[in-house]
Amino acid sequence: MAETRTTKQAQDPRAAVTAAVGDRLGNTIKRAEQALIARKTQAMRQFDLTVPQYSVLLLLSLFPGGMSAAQLARESMVTPQTMSTVLANLEKHGLMEREPSPLHQKVIVNKLTRAGRAVLKKADKEAVRVEDGLRAEFTPEEFEQFENYLERAIKKLNETR
Repeated sequence: MAETRTTKQAQDPRAAVTAAVGDRLGNTIKRAEQALIARKTQAMRQFDLTVPQYSVLLLLSLFPGGMSAAQLARESMVTPQTMSTVLANLEKHGLMEREPSPLHQKVIVNKLTRAGRAVLKKADKEAVRVEDGLRAEFTPEEFEQFENYLERAIKKLNETR
C-alpha cells in the first residue's frame, strides 16, 4: 500500500504536496491567490500586459500627479528591482512616462500616458470581469462574510509582526 502511494506521489508531485499540506490555511489561501492571478494573467494577455503591469497602470490612474518607483513597488507588493523592470517595459510601450518630481529634485515620478489610459480602460474591464466571475460563486451574504474573514485574517497577521 505504501509503495502504491509513493509511486502515485512520484508521478504527481502536486498530489504529494496536497496530501502533506492540503489542510493548511496558508496553502489554501496561496492556491486561491494563484488561481486568481492565473485568470488575470490570461485576461491581460490580449493587451500584452502582465498582472504587475496592469496593477501599475491602475495605481497610476488613481494618482494623476504620478508616483515614484518606490511608492509603486510598495503598493504593488513587489521588490524595487521588479518594479524597475515593470516600469521600463511600460515606458518602452508608451503606456507611461517618467519626469522629475516638482517637489523633490532627486525623485522621478511615473505618470500614465494617453495610450496607457486607453489600454487600462480595456484591461480593467477584463480584470473586473474575472473578479465578478469569482464574486458570482457566492451569495451577497456569503461574499460579505468571505471579505470579512479575509480582512480579519489580514488584521491578525499584521498585528503579530
